[in-house]
Amino acid sequence: MKLTGNTILITGGGSGIGRGLAESLHELGNQIIIAGRRQDALDETTKANPGIVSINLDVNDPEAIRAFAARATSEHPGLNVLINNAGIMKIENLQALPAGLGDSEAVITTNLLGPVRVTAAFLPHLQKQARAAIVNVSSGLGFVPLPVTPTYSATKAALHSYTLSLRVQLAGTPVEVIEIIPPAVATDLTPGRSATDPRMMSLPDFIDQTMQILQTQPTPSEICVENVKFLRFAEAKGNFDKALQQLSAVKL
Repeated sequence: MKLTGNTILITGGGSGIGRGLAESLHELGNQIIIAGRRQDALDETTKANPGIVSINLDVNDPEAIRAFAARATSEHPGLNVLINNAGIMKIENLQALPAGLGDSEAVITTNLLGPVRVTAAFLPHLQKQARAAIVNVSSGLGFVPLPVTPTYSATKAALHSYTLSLRVQLAGTPVEVIEIIPPAVATDLTPGRSATDPRMMSLPDFIDQTMQILQTQPTPSEICVENVKFLRFAEAKGNFDKALQQLSAVKL
């Protein structure tokens, strides 16, 4: 993936990892479009970064996604990179779930159906670009679950699997498929987060290391900073039970 001269759309780009990627990629000379539900977060990011533009998007609404894709590609015909970053995390007690499973269903809709729907809406346009990329932001918890956030962990495992299939199906097309696999990062996503918590990687450090990996040639299909490798390769290295035991002790 070439990191300059692109027009890049980032969902969930108003805060956290999405904002960090938006600002870093903007500094490299890319046109950045951020999207999200919270207009205040979008406005704060665009105000702090002249040149970044925003479009409001609710990834939970299929009709809104289709309308959004039509608008974004019309206003920015050179759009050639999609970063599916929007996500939410909910703590769940599986022994005492409220009626209706509202939290579980919201996580599935945002974290899994969201990127699947957004990808489907933009793929016909991306396939017409000379060089394009789809970047899905999953999580180390897709490889070893955090038991207090079971549905979040499950959606990230599903997104990883979807990304693998997408990469195979788009082989031979102009669309490169990349997966960013974050560890625990101190952002608004994580309940009980703290920048001083040794379990959490600071957002600036994560963005800096991610950008360094993205700039290697050729672009790795998976972007894994050192902090996430214990989870990403736990099963392959025979450490899965140990990793799950450690995550089972986490209370958010």
